[in-house]
Amino acid sequence: MPARLHNRTVAIVGRPNVGKSALFNALAGRRISIVHDQPGVTRDRITAECKLAGAPFTIIDTGGIGANPDDTFGSAIEQEADIAVTAAELILFVVDAHEGLTPVDRELASYLRRADKDVWLVVNKVDEDKHRALADEFAELGFGDLLAVSAAHKRGIGDLAKTVADALPEPGGDADAAELLKRPIRIALVGRPNVGKSSLVNALLEDERTIVSDVAGTTRDAVDVPFSHGGLDYVFIDTAGLRSRNKQDTSVEIFSGMRSKAGIRRADLCALVIDASQGPTGQDRKIAGMIADAGKPCLVIVNKFDLYHPDAPKSERLAAVAEEVADGLFFIPYAPVVAASAKTGESVRRLFFAVEQIRKASWDGLGTGALNRLLQEALVRNPPPAGKGGRRFKLLYATMAQVPDPDRPVPVADFILFCNKASLLPQSYERYLEARIRAACPYTGIPVRFVFRERAPKKKG
Repeated sequence: MPARLHNRTVAIVGRPNVGKSALFNALAGRRISIVHDQPGVTRDRITAECKLAGAPFTIIDTGGIGANPDDTFGSAIEQEADIAVTAAELILFVVDAHEGLTPVDRELASYLRRADKDVWLVVNKVDEDKHRALADEFAELGFGDLLAVSAAHKRGIGDLAKTVADALPEPGGDADAAELLKRPIRIALVGRPNVGKSSLVNALLEDERTIVSDVAGTTRDAVDVPFSHGGLDYVFIDTAGLRSRNKQDTSVEIFSGMRSKAGIRRADLCALVIDASQGPTGQDRKIAGMIADAGKPCLVIVNKFDLYHPDAPKSERLAAVAEEVADGLFFIPYAPVVAASAKTGESVRRLFFAVEQIRKASWDGLGTGALNRLLQEALVRNPPPAGKGGRRFKLLYATMAQVPDPDRPVPVADFILFCNKASLLPQSYERYLEARIRAACPYTGIPVRFVFRERAPKKKG
């Protein structure tokens, strides 16, 4: 059987009426897809979780291949098989034991062989042992072992589910969590000079590990400070203060700024430190823009909170600070805000709560089915604008890339959108789709990014 794969998405493909939807329902353990003798009943891609054996995995029931008599097979296969091949790491190619090998099966097999994916041949409707010989005809397709099942009678479904589950990794499991946290989580503290970045590090460590001074720009290099808290290992990257380029009056400041930017790039998460007594400034916005452009998860630490309207009730002070940050850094509204004081130690360790909140956010996000329903509803409610020639952006399928990466302990929310033409989608509409996603799932502290996969253009002839 195939080696371990990169994600846990399995697509079910095949010509009409071979029992794809029946197999989908059997693996899902409940009736989801409509099963009917009429070919082409399934027209949309439907997703569900298979929990019959081992860790759950996502199954996609594709439809539409040959659904309409007027459709050419080539056109349908481009849309349905393309999406399945790109979205899934493992493909269950379903054929009908009783009807035997057909020209459409051969054409689909030829397409799937050219894909760089693992394809398993599932011979359906093997209802009894005496029907097992009917599966031998499909050996000439060259997909290795044949998996004989009867979706209607649940025959061989448990073994199929276990075989698939064993071939897939287990994202989100204890082993993957341990792998993700093998190395420390790198947190870059960035901000203008003299906002208290080094003081925050010292307050967290309860030690004078970095030089603290009232003179702006005391920290000249990005200093890595290891630290453990709550059973997790961290490395704080204490960066030099970033001043605007027209105020960098020495070559040392220029190189320090370059190292700070490098610290942002190599961090897993960035903590933007601002001065509560001054609020978000123009330079704070520029630094926040650097973090956003780097695609890094982030939070905002409002330091010197002890000096912010000290006579007012704390609840009012927190609300006022949050409003100031929301107004001043409106383009990173997803970043949680921690109001703290490095001088008094107030709420300094809430940084770790915010980090853990961010770290878990993308793994507890939208499922594939919910994501597709949400985006399709958004497209219907507010259709994308027409481009040249009246063409519009069309979304075929969406999925979230949740591949455990040991080099990214704090994941980001990457959404893969399978579409007709990415250039037909303006940035303003991308922001609209992001807003719809965040309304359903905030993805606290995490940038939402869209990765577009376009359908291959149709070949002439």
